[in-house]
Amino acid sequence: MSSFDLEDLLSLVKNTSMFENVTFDIPKASVPRYIDTLQQISPEILLVDRIISPVWYIIGFIGNPLSAAIWFGKNNRKNSSAVYQGILAIVNIYFLIVHFIMELNYAWGIQLYASDGACETFSVFLMIPQYLSPMLVLAFTIERYIAVCHPFQKKKFCTVKRALMVSTGMFIISAGLSSVQAYLWDYDDKIKLCAFLSFGDRNFEKIWTLITEILHFLLIPLCVLIFNILVIVEIRKIDARDTTRRYSGHSGSATTTSTVTLLSVSFYFICTLLPASIVYAMQSLLPHGNQMSVDKMVLDPTWRKYFQYLMIRKVVEEICLSNQACYFFIYYLTGSLFRKRVHSMCCISPCCRKKSKAELSNEYAFAMYSPVASKDLNANSQEETMISM
Repeated sequence: MSSFDLEDLLSLVKNTSMFENVTFDIPKASVPRYIDTLQQISPEILLVDRIISPVWYIIGFIGNPLSAAIWFGKNNRKNSSAVYQGILAIVNIYFLIVHFIMELNYAWGIQLYASDGACETFSVFLMIPQYLSPMLVLAFTIERYIAVCHPFQKKKFCTVKRALMVSTGMFIISAGLSSVQAYLWDYDDKIKLCAFLSFGDRNFEKIWTLITEILHFLLIPLCVLIFNILVIVEIRKIDARDTTRRYSGHSGSATTTSTVTLLSVSFYFICTLLPASIVYAMQSLLPHGNQMSVDKMVLDPTWRKYFQYLMIRKVVEEICLSNQACYFFIYYLTGSLFRKRVHSMCCISPCCRKKSKAELSNEYAFAMYSPVASKDLNANSQEETMISM
């Protein structure tokens, strides 16, 4: 069996994002197609792609539209946090669609963007949601911090109009950053596939990838964690300072629910981004073998270690892909009123709707604006602060 160009292989192994798959695209004229090659070297990589990814697609294509419908519902039209969360659900749907197209190529060999122009365009579209999603989480986390820790600034910064402006600005930034992918990816006529930087400035690629990956997949999750910790600490201080300054039992319940949801979303977001960032960064630290035939690669100890790393990376990436599919479960499990809205939307029989729409609407609006006392407010004055998911 003839050997293939090592430079071609390495250019295809390298990724511009932790969510993109590892591929081994081999020239058809000399050696088997890359899927057949993977079947010989490490078939488990393909199995992980073909089995786990469809599960997330099914979950995400059901849960995200339901989440978007609830967050954009008439009960949340004055809720700025719901704007961010609704847009996040739409972005997740968009990402799962482009990820599915990519999986058709890498896992099944169905090429939909292997041509001049389509390769570069798809690479840009693939990166937009990966940049935008972390920024949206950071945006509604900062808004929540302002609402809870600086309640007097809530009316100025926590508005639907501002949320739409911020979301639009983040989309423009994400699109601008993603446009660089049109330079980093191009269609390689020799291997008849979309290849990573088959020509161009390698130093620029390294610097650009390093900066963007650290910014979006390391610093942003850490900022989300810090702001959420500050919010939780402030809520606990308020609870401890005066538990009597509340509206009966509903207020405490709403505060507890929002705190649990806040912790759940925050840590799930972090736990599904940082591991993928780490395994992605490890790629440059692991040596690869020399150019050789596929049969020899199977027996070569250096290549075998490298493929073991790729298998671990693939498993981590598939687990982290759940970040785009499973927010619905967090909202459903931690938010009783979100759960009621889901039941109301999905329940066909009128007899299962125990509460009227007006009553449910009032409850939902009440939970969205739970009272949180400011440090300078007395017993007769409290600032309503949005803390519920």
